[in-house]
Amino acid sequence: MIPAETFVPKSEFLKVLAERGYVHQCSDFAGVDAAALEGRLTVYVGYDCTAASLHIGHLLSIMMLHWLQKTGGRPIALMGGGTTRVGDPSGRDESRKILSLEQIEANKAGIQKTFSRFLEFGDSGNGAVMVDNAEWLTKLNYIEMLRDIGRHFSVNRMMSMDSVRMRLERDQELSFLEFNYMILQAYDFVELNRRHGCLMQMGGSDQWGNIVTGIDLGRRMGHPGLLGLTCPLLTTASGAKMGKTAAGAVWLDAQMLSPYEYWQFWRNTEDADVERFLKLFTFLPLDTIAELSARTGAGINEAKTVLATEATALMHGREAAEAAAETARKTFVEGSLAADLPSVTVSRSLLEAGIGVLTAFGPEYAKLVPSTSEARRQIKSGGLKVNDVAVTDERGVLREADLTEDGVIKLSFGKKRHVLLRLA
Repeated sequence: MIPAETFVPKSEFLKVLAERGYVHQCSDFAGVDAAALEGRLTVYVGYDCTAASLHIGHLLSIMMLHWLQKTGGRPIALMGGGTTRVGDPSGRDESRKILSLEQIEANKAGIQKTFSRFLEFGDSGNGAVMVDNAEWLTKLNYIEMLRDIGRHFSVNRMMSMDSVRMRLERDQELSFLEFNYMILQAYDFVELNRRHGCLMQMGGSDQWGNIVTGIDLGRRMGHPGLLGLTCPLLTTASGAKMGKTAAGAVWLDAQMLSPYEYWQFWRNTEDADVERFLKLFTFLPLDTIAELSARTGAGINEAKTVLATEATALMHGREAAEAAAETARKTFVEGSLAADLPSVTVSRSLLEAGIGVLTAFGPEYAKLVPSTSEARRQIKSGGLKVNDVAVTDERGVLREADLTEDGVIKLSFGKKRHVLLRLA
């Protein structure tokens, strides 16, 4: 395998991916480059329907599909209506929750909406395609699958895959259901090659073993020349896994995370990550990114504002992004209570009875912290405030008397995350 840092691409596709930092591993750089130059590069990324929204962790591969299409390739967004019924064990210490078919379909409907902001779908040229692997996986006959597909898999090799080996090394149970996941994903690749001429699979670096398995299955089943490329699993400069906050995942759906909270996530980027994230998560030209990244002092905060606004505009539209930036300006620069801060409505009778502060900050209401135990920990360190006054008593209760002149109760986690409790 040619190391990424020594390969000099000729195709616009690989040039863009390399310059912006998307490339981690590739099965055959020369093969990908040639296919891109010849205009025959059709590529898929798979997305299981495990939640009603995708999250920041999925955004990297969606951006890669965007740049693929922008440079002449044809993207396939594969919905995992079939594989979600099994559950991908990659990077997990426990089995995923088994979802009902109704839940999977509802989740699929939710995540499909994301792609229209990044891809242009159509039947001609390099129009993007969206398909569901339930179309073929649910029609497989078990005995025929064992005979025609399963015979190409070595259990010894499957046991050496990270998704299996790491689970077993930690003495965590791996179900036979999950053990089959890599077989189904490999078969997806072969089926997409057969149906759509798909030459390559992309994904995060944790999918490398599954991707290589698909390439090998293709060769064994008469579909040689399949390719694979992965992007890095991102961590912040301080080593934290990117895409998580104290309140949980950074969702892409505005119903699960408001545009303002999404904007604020990007605005809180560490200084050392600004250039990398501008390259990965915006469409800004590289010379503009270089100028922004070279700023120091107060200038780096301006660069973070640009990052937050551009990233939010891609996901939620320019109007929502600029509104979020204005809300932040009013809140942090003017010190005023911006009316369009994220809010949660509560009934007057509930406030009359009283809401415990642990409950108010938790997942049931403000969602500023993921649990009451985390709320207790933040109170001890002075991290939670009500109406800009630090909470000191974990047994405290919010009542109607806590409403400000604006008719709200302002809940704050740190200096930058705020939610308003409003009367319904």
